[in-house]
Amino acid sequence: MHASVPPASNVTQPVVVPADATFAGQTYTEWETAFWQWAMPLPLDNPPHPFSKCNAWERSISASQTGNVWFWSAPDLNPDGTPLICDQSAITIPAGKALFLTIRDIEASSLDDPPFRSDTAAGQRSIAQYWFSHIVDVFCKIDGVAVGDVQAFHFLTPQFHFHAPTPWIFGSVGGSGTSVGEGYFLLLQLPPGPHTIHYGGDFHFNAGELGPDPVDFQKDVTLFVTIGPS
Repeated sequence: MHASVPPASNVTQPVVVPADATFAGQTYTEWETAFWQWAMPLPLDNPPHPFSKCNAWERSISASQTGNVWFWSAPDLNPDGTPLICDQSAITIPAGKALFLTIRDIEASSLDDPPFRSDTAAGQRSIAQYWFSHIVDVFCKIDGVAVGDVQAFHFLTPQFHFHAPTPWIFGSVGGSGTSVGEGYFLLLQLPPGPHTIHYGGDFHFNAGELGPDPVDFQKDVTLFVTIGPS
């Protein structure tokens, strides 16, 4: 465990790295930036992008992972709108690896398709903050225990640089771009053994914001993982 992370109590097991702590020398905001810089350059297939497929037989949680922190993101729901099950339990995550969990997030960039496109840091920040302001009902349960005050794990990046293939996950044309991201994230150090992580949240828009009727974009994901022995 990183020296700046206090030992977990019985209530907070498994360990959630505190929002104001550093892990492996980086803050949550820096890890969020690293997440986007990891996800945005990934190809759309061979294996599928993590934003489109989430089971081990489609895309292993170990794919493209390096270092002390493994990133996790997944689609919001099944295509039919039902909650999503992501089974990664057959893949053993080495002991000592932390998991950077994306609860609900948004980004805007110079390469995104509209309405998430802007060429300036101020414009990207404005788009990200507008969409982030509509996130409601974020939650996370780890092995049936609710993580308290998920809203405290809210982070906004400075503008960062990235490179994307053509096509890429958020647009038809890639290249070198800039982006700003914002969202809710948890950095987890899970003890050895199997774990179930249930998390999600909604984008909620009132009538008149995106159309004549209220609009909700829901996310509800259950992730099964296995941590190897220490």
